[in-house]
Amino acid sequence: DTDELCEYFSQHLGEYENVLAALEELNMSILKAMDKTKKDYQESTHLEQFVTRFLLKETTNQLHSLQSSLECAMETTAEQTRQEKQGPVKPEVLSIQLSGRRSNRRLQRNNSLSPNNPLLSLVNSGVYDEDCQWTVQVNRLQKLIDRLEQKEIRMEPVEEEVLESKSHILIVQRQLSVLEEELEEFRLALRQYMDCACAQTGCLHIAVQRLANESRFILYEFWEHNNVWKNHLQTNYSKTFQRGNVDFLETPESITTMLVPASWWVLNNN
Repeated sequence: DTDELCEYFSQHLGEYENVLAALEELNMSILKAMDKTKKDYQESTHLEQFVTRFLLKETTNQLHSLQSSLECAMETTAEQTRQEKQGPVKPEVLSIQLSGRRSNRRLQRNNSLSPNNPLLSLVNSGVYDEDCQWTVQVNRLQKLIDRLEQKEIRMEPVEEEVLESKSHILIVQRQLSVLEEELEEFRLALRQYMDCACAQTGCLHIAVQRLANESRFILYEFWEHNNVWKNHLQTNYSKTFQRGNVDFLETPESITTMLVPASWWVLNNN
């Protein structure tokens, strides 16, 4: 009987009482936000639509992350129950000789990954979720620390090279994640932008790469110096490209700048 089941489980909720209450409140908040999005999206500005899409995607990612954690816990408890029904399994005994100050740390690590540890049971059973990958990362970090402890690090002074302020060129890296449905329009806008920028005084070179199996582009711009690039940002073609990206991009673009000696550019071109 449904009523009897509800009455029984309501007496054993424990910490999950707060979880279920939060889920009910979250469900109401999401439905309310979806209803407002449905009413206002078409009449919103391009910037507001871009922000809405970004928030929807971020909310989805957060919910997927929570779901993955719960599924990982479910698989772990199910595996523990299965092993208990099958009876205890005698673990294989390994003979390991440890010496030095790393002994205690390695013993602690081995104990934490003993056969009775649910995380190890989860990995060995093949039920391995993305959120459990931190265990592998910890082990990799541990191996790296062990290797570093065996090496003697020598710090040697580096000769300084004094350069004039105008003896550098500016490299600008722009990462753009494009919506699949806007891919062709973006390519056309990108081509127009690159043609105009390459004709700009002070622009040394522009190159573009697209990551395989992704709609993500990386744009590399080489400018004579920082002031030339700042002036370029104020041009009409640059502003047009930036405004178009509000509709074309899935997330805001990432821009990274770096100064390198101008002599490197001269040597590479010779």
